[in-house]
Amino acid sequence: MEKNEHPAVLVIDMVKDYFDLERNLKITPFAKAIIKPIRDLTKKFRDNNWPVIYSTDSFKEDDFIFTGRMKPEAIAGTEGAEIIDELEREETDLWVPKPRFSAFFKTGLDNYLKNKGVTLCAVAGIATPFCVLTTALDSIAHDFKTVIVSDCSAATTERVHQDTLDLYRKTALYPLLCVKTSQELLSDLGGW
Repeated sequence: MEKNEHPAVLVIDMVKDYFDLERNLKITPFAKAIIKPIRDLTKKFRDNNWPVIYSTDSFKEDDFIFTGRMKPEAIAGTEGAEIIDELEREETDLWVPKPRFSAFFKTGLDNYLKNKGVTLCAVAGIATPFCVLTTALDSIAHDFKTVIVSDCSAATTERVHQDTLDLYRKTALYPLLCVKTSQELLSDLGGW
């Protein structure tokens, strides 16, 4: 990764429903642990005038994906589908509701990023083996270098998180797709 990259950070699915203790979701404690690292990372991106994008689940109540084991959550237009207040989203940040797991699926995000001159997407949020990973893989499919930010992502267990990251630490796509901590990423970009 070079310092002349034009990065954007994509923060995935940090919505109120997934932090609602009454829902008793397994990911909630792990998701809470990445709030501060994400907040720190997005601040550094803003300080460097790099785009900050929040992309969040925005499902229909009768959505196809709820015919499986998933229970209806993050329903479009509800408070539960809004970004958590703790991330302190700013007016300059883009919010992209998404109908499926990837932030690129039917959202126009790729055109927005290309119009901004972005060459690298840093992907953070929840859950590492699902929406973070599908967004990272779609980022590569749309010709962006991609970093999964390890300390700003979480899964239902630490083992699932680490096992997923381990699959992508040194793949055939490296260095186009890699895993880095937020500090490593910022250091590589010259934004630390």
